[in-house]
This record gives sequence, C-alpha cells and structure tokens, in this order.
Amino acid sequence: MRDVSQALSAWMRGSGPEGDIVLGSRIRLARNLKGIPFPGAASREQLKHVLQVSESASAALSSFGPMRFLKMAEIESLERQLLVEEHLISPEHTKNAQAKGVILGKQDEISIMINEEDHFRIQIFHPGLQLEEAWRLADTVDDRFEAQLDYAFDQERGYLTACPTNVGTGMRASVMLHLPALRLVKQVNQVLGAVTKFGLAVRGLYGEGSDSQASIYQLSNQATLGMSEEAIIERLNRLAHQVLAGERQARDYLLSSKNRLATEDRLYRAYGILTHARSMTGQEAMGLLSDVKLGVELGIILGVDPNLLKQLIVLIRPAHLQKIMGQELPPEERDRLRASLIRDMLK
Repeated sequence: MRDVSQALSAWMRGSGPEGDIVLGSRIRLARNLKGIPFPGAASREQLKHVLQVSESASAALSSFGPMRFLKMAEIESLERQLLVEEHLISPEHTKNAQAKGVILGKQDEISIMINEEDHFRIQIFHPGLQLEEAWRLADTVDDRFEAQLDYAFDQERGYLTACPTNVGTGMRASVMLHLPALRLVKQVNQVLGAVTKFGLAVRGLYGEGSDSQASIYQLSNQATLGMSEEAIIERLNRLAHQVLAGERQARDYLLSSKNRLATEDRLYRAYGILTHARSMTGQEAMGLLSDVKLGVELGIILGVDPNLLKQLIVLIRPAHLQKIMGQELPPEERDRLRASLIRDMLK
C-alpha cells in the first residue's frame, strides 16, 4: 500500500484561521477570450485554439514555481477523478474531455480549468478562513494571465461569462465549512437558510448539485454584478463568521452538563467503529469521520491530529483508494481497504 497523503494538495494538508470549522477558502474567477464563443457554443477548432493559447500563456506563471499543464483527453479517467476528489476540477470537467485542460501549480493551490463552462476558470485554494489572502493570489495570477490574453470585457457589464450570474467581476468566493454540531442539534438548515437571504448560496461537498457529506457545506456569493471583489469578500467573511458563531454555540450546548454524556458516547462510538471495523462504505466512513473530528475539536478524543481527519475525508474516496493500491478495485474491496486505511492512519 502506497502512502499518498503527502500527494494531497497543500490546502488539504495544512490548517489556517478558524481551521476547526473552516476546512478551506476558494476564490474562482471566470474569464473568456474576446471574439470566441463560450465553450458551450464554440466549435472543436475554436476550443483547441483556446487550449493552445492557454498553454503558451501558462509560461507567464513560472514565477510561482513549476506549473503542470494537463490535457484532459491525455490523462486516465482515474487521474481525472483524483482531481475532482481534491476539488481541483469540477465533476463536469471530466466529461467530453476533448479540448479541455487544467493548469496546476504552487502545490496545487493554483488550478486553472480550461474550456469548462468558461474558457478559463482560475481557482485559488487556501486552508482555513483566508479569503483575502486567496483573493490577492488570484488577482496576481489573473493579471499575469491577462497580460498574455485578450479577455472578453464590457465597460458597463464587466467580464463576460457563459452564465449570466457570473457577469461582472466573474468571481465566486467560497468557504468550506464543517458543521456537525449544528446538524446534531438540528439547527443547520435554520442557520444556513438565514444567510441565503443575504445573497449567499449553500452547496454540498462538491459544489453545485452535490449533497452535503460529513456535515460539510460550501458557502459562496451569488451576485457578481454591481459589487467589487472586496465587497463580495467582506460580505462572505461577515456571514461566514455568523455561521461559525452558530456552530460554536451548538458545540457549547453539546458539552453542557445535561448533554455531555450523550455527546461523549456518540463520538467515542464513532471512534471505536473507525479503529476496529474491517469493512466500511464511503458514506458510513464520512459520517463517522465527521463525528470523530468533532470529538477531537471538542477535546473529548485525544491524540488524533484534526488535519489527519481532514485528509482522510479525501483519501477514502474511490479514486484515491485505487491510486493507493495502483489498480482498479471492485466496491467490496474498496470497502475493505477503506476500513484498513482508516485504522492504520488513526493509530
């Protein structure tokens, strides 16, 4: 069995501000080339041209260190799924792979999808709540990329994008939150529902159309037109702190004298199953890892690195398990390997 934990993206291995609840921050910029239809309407030759010029433009990013330029059609389906599981590309980007690509750099803190919904989607990832820091890096990457390319831009509307909701700054700022206590006290829908009234979107673990797994939710801005990047980030930061306050209040409630025994029992049971089970589905493992991470953060379960649990949420996914073994595996074998990997890494 190969150890691939060190191959995970830097933002998954590291921690940052509010890291007990905020797993990571992302800034995504949607950009398109002037005079070329959006990918959904472009011809195969036009998409190949976008792919070609983006490879040339990637040289402008060399100051960030070595950059990898990958053509999606030239990498195996398992490798594509690995990128999805690490949030470096969207699930949609794995489909119809011809004339699609991705540029990766800075220990995968930088990811630029080519010919997804837009010609370019520049993504920056940081651990913890670091939206301003991620934005500064995204702005620099965007400037260097734009110096080599002619973006589609309108003086009144801003950056032109395939989806009307992205027109303007073209920016989506998001934070990935672990909210197990709010889920346990049955307040998560109420708290998240409140922030959506202020123009935020709530999505699951892998973005739009995905379900929440392991009590993980993505919170992002919806409007990009009529607001500056700084204003978008300030609003998201402010509302994210409101959600954080709700989660911390729920954690205090779980530790109160009348609830502590039931809380400890639930979390220790989760730890016991993870450290002894011989077979485990992905869905079961995600729920149990969520409970154990909560136990570690509350100081109930000792001797476990919370960052390890954050890594395990990715490493137990199907593509990563098969990467560890170096071969494709049937579901029942993945269940056995998943349980074994968790036992070994929790020792």
